Amino acid sequence: MLRLLMGKEGEELTEQETAIYDRQIRVWGVDAQRRLSKSHIFVSGLKGTVIEFCKNIVLAGVGSLTLNDDRLVTEELLSANFLVPSDENVTRGKSLAELCCESLKDFNPMVSVSVEKGDLANFDVEFFQKFDAVVINCCSLLMKKSVNAKCRKSPRRVAFYSVECRDSCGEIFVDLQNYSYSKKKNEETIECQLQYPSFEEAIAVPWRSLPRRTSKLYFAMRVIERFEELEKRNPQDVSAGDLPNVLKLRKELCEAQCMNESQIPDLLLQRLLAARVEFPPVCAIIGGVLGQEVIKAISGKGDPLKNFFLFDAMDGKGIIEDISNINN
Repeated sequence: MLRLLMGKEGEELTEQETAIYDRQIRVWGVDAQRRLSKSHIFVSGLKGTVIEFCKNIVLAGVGSLTLNDDRLVTEELLSANFLVPSDENVTRGKSLAELCCESLKDFNPMVSVSVEKGDLANFDVEFFQKFDAVVINCCSLLMKKSVNAKCRKSPRRVAFYSVECRDSCGEIFVDLQNYSYSKKKNEETIECQLQYPSFEEAIAVPWRSLPRRTSKLYFAMRVIERFEELEKRNPQDVSAGDLPNVLKLRKELCEAQCMNESQIPDLLLQRLLAARVEFPPVCAIIGGVLGQEVIKAISGKGDPLKNFFLFDAMDGKGIIEDISNINN
């Protein structure tokens, strides 16, 4: 006979949940699993990195996952999306979110997976406050600032994540606002607190005030992001042919920030510009890290990432950068 397990707040996991999530409960405890099972996640922009993330959190057992992506399937979108069937008869007339929703339901029938149609820009504060975490992918600089600001205006804390994958590079930004969590130290459980800046506040931190060891990828992503904004391009609607103009912008930004241009190598910018399809192994790594971070934020256990994670497959390094003016 299966036992019902009870969390600290007195709410029990069902027999079915206890059986399905038995191994996870042994790792992070019944209270963490209970919180996961009650959580609601919103995801917009279903490219490869986010597909990996969705798979991970559905298997982990979140309460619900809401998908937003009205685009129709293209060859480019199929490059790193294993949730979409290759049969045109199945995909015809259906949005990316609808197709991914059908596949994700098969991964874990305990999780409610649904589709929210509409333009991300049109969702308001009231909409986002229904969720515990909001994840957006491949968005413009303006969209990242806007969605993050709406999450911060919610009367309840809504964790915000922005993720980007270009060529063999990836970036995650995290904003947990004022966040409390617990961790074990010397066999004791201690309570910790972190204060996060918004995306807009973080990228406004002067480059000259950052440590010299700061990832070159961080600066390169900001240059490409700014170029897309100035040229009114859609996210990742750039090519290697844009390199001369991007180098010119890099020079202007570095002069304004009193930073040497060598901190943003030509070759790195060229790689980021030339990327047309996602690199599945990088998607798996970034999606795995993102899933882990959302689980930690919801469960309140373990040191969360603050506030940028950057990965480059060329050197195989994943780097955490705290880009902030806030002292903890």
